[in-house]
Amino acid sequence: MRFFLKVVSYIFHPLFVPIAGTLAYFIITPKYSPVELQNGNVLPIFILTVIIPIIFYLILYNIGLVSSIFMPSAKERIYPFLIHIVLLLTIVLKVIPNNFIVELYYFFIGLIIAALTSLLFVFMKLKISMHLMGMGSFIMFLICLSIHFEINITIALSVFTLSTGLVATSRLYLKAHSKPEILIGFFIGLIAQLLTVQFWL
Repeated sequence: MRFFLKVVSYIFHPLFVPIAGTLAYFIITPKYSPVELQNGNVLPIFILTVIIPIIFYLILYNIGLVSSIFMPSAKERIYPFLIHIVLLLTIVLKVIPNNFIVELYYFFIGLIIAALTSLLFVFMKLKISMHLMGMGSFIMFLICLSIHFEINITIALSVFTLSTGLVATSRLYLKAHSKPEILIGFFIGLIAQLLTVQFWL
C-alpha cells in the first residue's frame, strides 16, 4: 500500500501541472491549432516547468538546501517556490505572447497566484500541500474549459476527482501533510483559477 501511494505522489507531482494543463487545453479545445502553435507552447513550457526545475532541484539537493523531491520542511520550499514563480513568469511574459492563447495565459496567471499565496504561507511556517494545490488548479481549469467550449468531459473530471482523492490519501498516509494543509492547498489552487476565470470564460 505504501509503495502504491508513493507512486501516486510521484505521478501527480505538482511539477507536472503546468504541462498537464497545456496538453489538456490542446486536447479539449475545438479551435484549430496548427502543429507549429502547439509545439510553440508545449515544448518551451515542458522545458521551463519540468526539465529546468529538475536541474535546479539537483543543484539545491547537492548543496544541501533540500533533502528530497517532496521538500518535507517549510524552509526547504522557499528557493524552489521562488524558482517556480520566476519560470512561470517567464512563460507568461516570453512564451505565451509568441503564440497567444488566452485560456493558457490566464491558467498560468492562476498558477502564479497560487504559487505566491503558497510562498506567503511558507514564510508563515505553514507547509501547505503543493500536490493538492496542483490538483485543485488542474481540476478547476478542466471545469472551466468544459464550460467555455461547451464540451462534455465528465469522464475526465471523474478520473481526476478520484485521482485527487488518491493524492490526498497518499499525502496523509505518508504523513507528509496534515488535513488542514491538504485542504488549504486544494482550495488555494481552486480559488486561484477561479479568480482568473472572469477574464476569459
